Amino acid sequence: MYFNPSQISLAGRAFSHAEKLAGRYYRLGDANLNDLRYDVNTLAGLEKHEVSENAFAHLCRYHYQAEREPTKTGGFHFYRICLQDNRILDAVNRACSFIKLPPLLLYIAAHELVHVIRFDAGEGSFDVSPEEKEQEEKRVHKITRQMLSPVIYPDLKIVLDCFGDRLSIGDMFN
Repeated sequence: MYFNPSQISLAGRAFSHAEKLAGRYYRLGDANLNDLRYDVNTLAGLEKHEVSENAFAHLCRYHYQAEREPTKTGGFHFYRICLQDNRILDAVNRACSFIKLPPLLLYIAAHELVHVIRFDAGEGSFDVSPEEKEQEEKRVHKITRQMLSPVIYPDLKIVLDCFGDRLSIGDMFN
């Protein structure tokens, strides 16, 4: 199950909105936001290793090194946010209109951008043990909820509650 063109457009708007919210939350100017090196791909454009059966989105990190200076140290990290269309759409379909796609995409976008910002700033580490990844996920969920809680957006509160400490979307649909 892949996103259709209108759902792809909706995802783009969700990331645009999430960038503004993350910029305000982290007090980043436009220049700082533009310095973040990431892109977003949907399931149709993902490589095999970018597909995950365990998440709505999967963050991959790549290292870019200039071809003309391959022996020099340096380069930079680049992040790819890999949306798992099938998992997202399945959750929305199984929720029987309880969970709506627009607020879920906004939450996913904000969550993944928090990861990118934290990793880029050195506040979190990408290469850690599974236990440390679980702790990072808890921190990022908490930050995402804090960032989105003052936002007035239709049906967002339901999504925030689903990613709260007491309940998760996985608990509801497994």
